[in-house]
Amino acid sequence: MAAPLSAGRRSELRAQAHKLDPIVIIGDKGLTEQVVTEIDRSLKAHELIKVRAATDDRAARSAWMQEICTRLEAHPVQEIGKVLVIYRENFDKPREKKVDPGSLPRKRGGQDDTATRTSPRQSRTPSPRPESEPRRRRPRSSR
Repeated sequence: MAAPLSAGRRSELRAQAHKLDPIVIIGDKGLTEQVVTEIDRSLKAHELIKVRAATDDRAARSAWMQEICTRLEAHPVQEIGKVLVIYRENFDKPREKKVDPGSLPRKRGGQDDTATRTSPRQSRTPSPRPESEPRRRRPRSSR
């Protein structure tokens, strides 16, 4: 197994996993070979997955998480209740390049992105009501 995940990386993965739904469900028969194969297939496709365990036994869920990570060379990210979050990097998948904002060329004259705005800027303070109009009230509904 590769080096364990750093605390910062685990935090990033937990944030990404928050919006995911469980892909694989470990049923009444437990961690069978077919379930492990499906988890492996899902990790190849998605890298980060959630697995739902259908048992109330906390020790069994922890043991399953450990066994999955050992057999598939994956990393345990999080275990919340009956949901296990597992990560395995897929080196065949193309990576998105992260762009450092400091390395981008700056615009001349100190202009920022607001210079390209097409609509007028909205004021945060409401405009005062004209003094000539009295405040209108909504009609009461019938009782």
